[in-house]
Amino acid sequence: MENMFKNPENFVKEFEKRAITKYGVDYKRCHITELYDVLGTMVRDACAEDWKLSKDYVTDHKEKQLVYFSMEFLIGRLLVNNMQNLGIYQVAKEGLAKLGIDIHELENQESDAGLGNGGLGRLAACFLDSIASLGYPGHGNCIRYEYGFFKQKIVDGKQVEVPDQWLQNTNVWEIKKPKHAVEVKFYGNAETYQDTDGCIRSRTVNAMHVKAVPYDVPVIGYKNKVVNTLRLWSAEPSEENLPQNQSFSDYLSAIKELCHGLYPDDSTEHGRILRLRQQYFLVSAGLQSMIRGHKRRFGTLNNMCEKFVFQLNDTHPILAIPEIMRLLMDENGFGWDEAWYQVTHMMAYTNHTIMAEALEKWPVSYVSNLLPRVYMIIEEINRRTILDLRAKGYDDQFINNVKIIKDGMIHMTNLAIHTVFSVNGVAKLHTDICCRDTFKDFYHLYPEKFNNKTNGITHRRWFLNANPELADLVTSKIGDGWIRNPDELVKFLEFKNDKKVLDRINEIKADNKVKLATYIKVHNNIDVDVNSIFDVQVKRLHAYKRQLMNIFRIMYFYKKMKNDASFRITPHTYIFGAKAAPSYYLAKKIIQLINAVATQVNNDPEISKFMKVVFIENYGVSSAEIIIPAADVSEQISTAGKEASGTSNMKFMINGAITLGTLDGANVEIDQLVGSENDQIFGLKTEEIEELRRNGSYSPWDVYHHDNDIKMIMDSLIDGTWHDNRDEFRPIFDEIMYRNDEYFTLKDLNSYIEASLALDKKYADKEAWAKSCLVNIAKAGYFSSDRTIQQYVDDIWKLEKIVIKE
Repeated sequence: MENMFKNPENFVKEFEKRAITKYGVDYKRCHITELYDVLGTMVRDACAEDWKLSKDYVTDHKEKQLVYFSMEFLIGRLLVNNMQNLGIYQVAKEGLAKLGIDIHELENQESDAGLGNGGLGRLAACFLDSIASLGYPGHGNCIRYEYGFFKQKIVDGKQVEVPDQWLQNTNVWEIKKPKHAVEVKFYGNAETYQDTDGCIRSRTVNAMHVKAVPYDVPVIGYKNKVVNTLRLWSAEPSEENLPQNQSFSDYLSAIKELCHGLYPDDSTEHGRILRLRQQYFLVSAGLQSMIRGHKRRFGTLNNMCEKFVFQLNDTHPILAIPEIMRLLMDENGFGWDEAWYQVTHMMAYTNHTIMAEALEKWPVSYVSNLLPRVYMIIEEINRRTILDLRAKGYDDQFINNVKIIKDGMIHMTNLAIHTVFSVNGVAKLHTDICCRDTFKDFYHLYPEKFNNKTNGITHRRWFLNANPELADLVTSKIGDGWIRNPDELVKFLEFKNDKKVLDRINEIKADNKVKLATYIKVHNNIDVDVNSIFDVQVKRLHAYKRQLMNIFRIMYFYKKMKNDASFRITPHTYIFGAKAAPSYYLAKKIIQLINAVATQVNNDPEISKFMKVVFIENYGVSSAEIIIPAADVSEQISTAGKEASGTSNMKFMINGAITLGTLDGANVEIDQLVGSENDQIFGLKTEEIEELRRNGSYSPWDVYHHDNDIKMIMDSLIDGTWHDNRDEFRPIFDEIMYRNDEYFTLKDLNSYIEASLALDKKYADKEAWAKSCLVNIAKAGYFSSDRTIQQYVDDIWKLEKIVIKE
């Protein structure tokens, strides 16, 4: 088996043999899903020896390890990525060809893993790739969601959510490990008792027990023999602690919904409590597993903070803090001070938002009922924090600002910042706002904890694998060193005046646009002009990301061309892709509006020659890998000061798209790197928006009454232009006009339209456009997650590399 990928002949023998042993028939009689399964298990088995050696190295050398807790890991498909990282893709492709099998057909059998939704999960997936590729011991922990977030269907222009049955044909990459299961306790009550040493201790009794079973997925580094683990936790009934006060069927239902799907509907109390249960299930299972393994290796937990670091990705895993305190004290005999030392030296927190309403808070009643002992610990952390601050002379107002428990709510971010040794933002602007505004009192208390780690993407997946023609061009000019060291991409700048290179960039973009146009024809039945500007906004739908401003711009251009025969725009294909949270009414209305505008525009014989509007259904990683390499314009138009970082901006950048955006999130750093001549920045700056909010001088009605074009756009929402029912889009009108245009959509709209037209003029000079594309590609090395991870390692995690000899 170790030589099955040595050459195509060995591959063929092994493939034929496995088809027979697994399915009992010759490979020629296997269904295509079975052929995919055979290939996938071969690839997984090909990394098994390295997986073992990586674990052995960490154990033998007593290395410190990272555990990355995240509710999402948007890993997409793994087949191509894993084969490329193992260096076996070409052998498999040639071997399959000898059997008359097209490898691309097998690739398309793989489902996107239903383990995430947006940028948070994709970032976590990129991080795992970079951690392994840089050779560091770091592992992910997540829930094995049976039905993912949801599968989006567009029916009559509206989003409809159906279950994402991604596990229907099993997950070829996972290995179930029932012997590594742990038990997670919910409800019950905390009681005190005297241990054998005479110490008074606490324990949880009368709890509902749930067995957490791990499924391990290999995370394969790029051609370095390092394999880490993404551990997915699944809930099953306890074997020894079945509930006495609940029927087994009700118990099963409660267990099944734990791993049913990502982000249960939080518009109901049941959904909110289910979210809390999920968060605790994840961190308790992961921490129990780590503690058990550490005790087995070292025989003590006194050095745990020297051998583990836990990164909490956003607020969802913050319950890890009181839970590890509980595990150390209640189950391992630690005193408070000893446990607190360990916890405060091995927990780190990444903040992903500066919007106060998005900072997670839980009602005391939820936590105290669901997790009584955990609540007692949170209460004690809060009590000790208040006493400490009073002893340091802080007044009651300051203490109230930073308290963990107030007004009947537990403020999870406050709990994290008081406890962890590191708090990082994810872009320079974001971190600056955190320090001076969102967490200014905490920054005053703990300035040494705060640091910035600008996000990144794995360039191997999003450039090397997703855009092979362009990657080959870069390699042909500067060598392949950039694959391991993305900083070397800057060498490509030497060719910015090379006409042959610039022409080739344009040719590759044209090829990629043909592929996307084919995809759109198949999935949307829309014919798009491949010579038009592909103007793309693909990301989670939220008001602050301003997909609404984008469609307002399109509505303006449509109306302008209908009313003025002398006005015509450069032909555009406007491409959207976004999921709205099931209970987010406004976001779902915006999707409906986009599709209503698309229907009218695309069926207008006069205007459709100049614009088409396309909404990509069920946008995800696999569709992104087709869309992003084909984009000419990258829409990054969030309200300044609202986007923590963004990562789609980086994916578009490395694939040679030009950023049309505000100075928000990582756009600020993109603009600094490429220069204003190689992007198009518009709109209010963060400080200008802050000033408008402070003085209350902005009113959308002022804009409406003084700008006829904007009045025309807004009125079209309620005059029957886009729907026979004039009230269909009134909620959008009311959101902007009667809720004071919270995200300054109308205020920035004219600047946005002007910037769009300016970019059209740039596009007219194809050579100059290609030069800007090249500059973006060459400068994108900074935004590799390899750089981000190395900064985490140097400043926070303090890991050493795994070295496995050939």
